[in-house]
Amino acid sequence: MIGAVLGLALGSGLVLIASGWHRARHPALDLRVVPYLRDIHPSADPVRRRGALGALVGPMFSTAARSVGNLVGGSASVQRRLVRLGGTTTLEEFRVRQLVWGCAGFTAAAVLSTVVWSFRGGNVPALLVVCVVGFLLGVLGCDNRLSAAVRAREDRMREEFPVVADLLALAVAAGEGPVAGIERILRVIHGSLSEELARLLADIRTGTQVSTAFDALAARTGVPSIARFAEGVAVAVDRGTPLVDVLHAQAADVREAGRRDLIETGGRKEIAMMVPVVFLILPVTVVFAFFPGYIGLHLAS
Repeated sequence: MIGAVLGLALGSGLVLIASGWHRARHPALDLRVVPYLRDIHPSADPVRRRGALGALVGPMFSTAARSVGNLVGGSASVQRRLVRLGGTTTLEEFRVRQLVWGCAGFTAAAVLSTVVWSFRGGNVPALLVVCVVGFLLGVLGCDNRLSAAVRAREDRMREEFPVVADLLALAVAAGEGPVAGIERILRVIHGSLSEELARLLADIRTGTQVSTAFDALAARTGVPSIARFAEGVAVAVDRGTPLVDVLHAQAADVREAGRRDLIETGGRKEIAMMVPVVFLILPVTVVFAFFPGYIGLHLAS
């Protein structure tokens, strides 16, 4: 085992030396151009941004991350979820994160397999399969965490939307336009939906048409009610149709949909709610009912 670890360390060092020599002999285009642009845009230096460690292992991690992406697939779905998450994480950064999670799973499985092999022995190919399974579980766990984060963010947006729609309806009814109303709303609300509205205002301020910016909001969100809201505002801006009644109706629909979801969730949880009643409360009630009689019979005898 010690020889295998030393051989792995030696092989990794040789691979790093060879890859570093290859990169030094054949630098990329950005590395050749960046030295002439540092005075204009200092933050464009990738080596300075990543640091020494990032410059050393960054290309290797990027290549491995692309290999992981090609292995698991679904790049379009991941990109869509990253957009719906509203962060600044790119697809390549997410693949690197997946690789790190996979390496953590592989390491945990390798440690467990080594302990089992040391104390009880075992089939080495089976232990290697366990390590591979640990790597895959780490990669898939990172993907599932992204999906869970997207669902949680969209749930928060769905809860915030009725209040935002009512406030925007009041602002429009007071004589303000949709954009000015959204600016006023952003001064008093904070949350996931406010981040999307701030991004919408940023698009409008950079020259994007109002209807196009709202269409982009409808395209990148995964909440149907917010997509209908954005489409309705875009149509109202283009055609000059009344917007107040539409916003009030959408807010009422979202509240009613949330009420129905809550009732349906309660109906699905009825069986789960019976478990503590049957296995905890009912036995305790029976014990309290029969214990005094048992004590009386014991004293009478």
